[in-house]
Amino acid sequence: RILGAVLSINLDNGKIAYARVVKDASYAIYDLISDTLLAIDEVVKHEILFIVAVYENVVTSGRWKIIGQMKLEDNLLKLPLKFIQDELDSTKLELYDPNTGDIRNAKRKECLGLERAAVWEAEHVEERIMDNYRGKTNVWVEQLKLK
Repeated sequence: RILGAVLSINLDNGKIAYARVVKDASYAIYDLISDTLLAIDEVVKHEILFIVAVYENVVTSGRWKIIGQMKLEDNLLKLPLKFIQDELDSTKLELYDPNTGDIRNAKRKECLGLERAAVWEAEHVEERIMDNYRGKTNVWVEQLKLK
């Protein structure tokens, strides 16, 4: 994993999406799709759609291709908090800081709007990107949502 690497993601609909390698198995997915491959300096100008941990084989398998590398911008140096929800007792919530590894008890309102601590499969991330641009609810986001 090369910190700051910019990746192209070929989507099933023929479009190209883009990601950035950030720390600790996490990838920042840009709010951008294109018909042809863009230069990395154009890609990094766009907002981040979401940041999730993804299995490392997305890069090692060549599924997502490195198209360049740039130093990470300040807003990508610190990963957002994630929530953990007990499978048996949905009222038991924790906040996980992927920057430090710290976990602490949390109230429901602190977890609203955060991603669940999970590692995503590449195809699920790709589906989430396509659903975003279709204006469609994503099954994986729904499944991981705060209950």
